[in-house]
Amino acid sequence: MNTTVLLDRDGAIATLTLNRPASLNTLDSEMIHALIAHSTELAADDSVRCVIIKGAGKHFMAGGDIRSFGEQLAGVPSDRQRHFTHMVEHMHTAIENLQRMPHPVLASVHGAVAGFGLSLMCACDLALAAESSYFTSAYRHLGLTPDGGMSYTLPRLIGLKKAMEIILLGERFDAAEALRLGLVNRVVPESELHAATHELASMLATGPALALRRAKRLVNQSMSQSLSAQLLSEAESFGACATSEDFAEGVRAFLEKRKPRFGGS
Repeated sequence: MNTTVLLDRDGAIATLTLNRPASLNTLDSEMIHALIAHSTELAADDSVRCVIIKGAGKHFMAGGDIRSFGEQLAGVPSDRQRHFTHMVEHMHTAIENLQRMPHPVLASVHGAVAGFGLSLMCACDLALAAESSYFTSAYRHLGLTPDGGMSYTLPRLIGLKKAMEIILLGERFDAAEALRLGLVNRVVPESELHAATHELASMLATGPALALRRAKRLVNQSMSQSLSAQLLSEAESFGACATSEDFAEGVRAFLEKRKPRFGGS
């Protein structure tokens, strides 16, 4: 049984826990398979309202499993090329699942957030970080280029020059810098990370599901759309949301001066 990623459900909130704590939750082939399987399942589950991704033990994820990389050194370069190209292409299925699933995805990070761990966090819609967190792209230290979509998400999140610095220099930075750059949304003491994560997840899970899903889609597509196309998409989405029961409840709650009770429809 593959237990490298654990899936737990608490009502409409699904939690994926990276579960190789003895190896700092580094990514190996079994974890790749588990991330793909679970993210595929959750993307198709309409009862899910929010997905949390976190790490077991003292770290979120310290990148790829370099010991498994070492096992490939005995092969000829052409074999290594085929192996790693296929591995990364396969792994990217999970990244696409997270970006394209309708539900908001929340990263809850602590300790090391390195290599693919940083890519994974950047692929999530929101991120909370413990004050103990530290971040690095790390790839240059192994003579590698980024994977997991980092070369796509990082420039969009923090700008081209800063993304170049993080990727080309591979320097470590702390949670305060990650917050300043806009890589994470909030930083909390490590003792409060669990409570803060579930408070934010509950806000997402009890919100107007159709509106939040459509908002995620609008924001994600905006970087490749013209202004005119994006304005059209906004108008169409606004109109579709206005047909929902959650819209009617939101209006009634405002007029009655009470908090809305969204039902997700």
